[in-house]
Amino acid sequence: MSAFQSGRPLLLVALALLSHGCASTPHPVTDRPFTFGRDTFAFANELVWEYGWDSQGRWRGQPRSPKPEYSHHCFVVVRAAKQFFWHAEFHPAARPTDDLTYRRLVREVLSSDPRKPRPPKDRIQIPGYRDLHAFSAEHGRLLKTESGGAWLSYFQRGHWRMIFPFSRRSQERTAQQLIEAVDQNRPAVAHVHCFPNLRINHAVLIFAAREDPVEVVFQVYDPNTPEQPCELSFDRSTRTFNYPTTAYFPGGKVTVYEVYRNFWY
Repeated sequence: MSAFQSGRPLLLVALALLSHGCASTPHPVTDRPFTFGRDTFAFANELVWEYGWDSQGRWRGQPRSPKPEYSHHCFVVVRAAKQFFWHAEFHPAARPTDDLTYRRLVREVLSSDPRKPRPPKDRIQIPGYRDLHAFSAEHGRLLKTESGGAWLSYFQRGHWRMIFPFSRRSQERTAQQLIEAVDQNRPAVAHVHCFPNLRINHAVLIFAAREDPVEVVFQVYDPNTPEQPCELSFDRSTRTFNYPTTAYFPGGKVTVYEVYRNFWY
């Protein structure tokens, strides 16, 4: 028996588990929709480079000066926004507490499962602020410190999926899964990339969608631009996702998949 044959049963088991992990699974409906400007952070994931078109029409970048203080945290920021949405509740009428207590509460939220919401009755109570945006405006340094380092963006466990091909059919399934997610008030962290090209390798949080026969337009929280929501579109005829021109991306076709969805991602 060849080495390949002897390992075949284990390979079949692994493939079965992988297929199960990638399958769509039911998620509970949360009690309210994710709201931009309420459930998003007041601070930005800053850019390391400044980009633009040169005189020959080429997209170019150069290092920013001065260097940013908080960068390469896109996955960290959107994961944390989802964790606060699912696991925390703000109480503006309650008396504000001290920094040590806020640090303990933030740590409790950020140690919670980003793949499964907490029942409303069990959510972590944050006193003295109306929402995450207001809280982060005053406690940005605390949140940045406790959310984790930039290395968490580079080593998010779902990155393995990026290196394998994505078919048009798989992207169509992804679009449908994202529509279902936002219909359930379940914001979805999406990995947006052009691998093996590195023009974009980014994470956004998808929280709303509008559909017509031609396309689906998703509203996203882009941690690089916290002032306003961005849009990620899906063309039904080509079964292709497209991201607009931003301060860091020239715009165009991208590949998308959801992370913090199940065991594998």
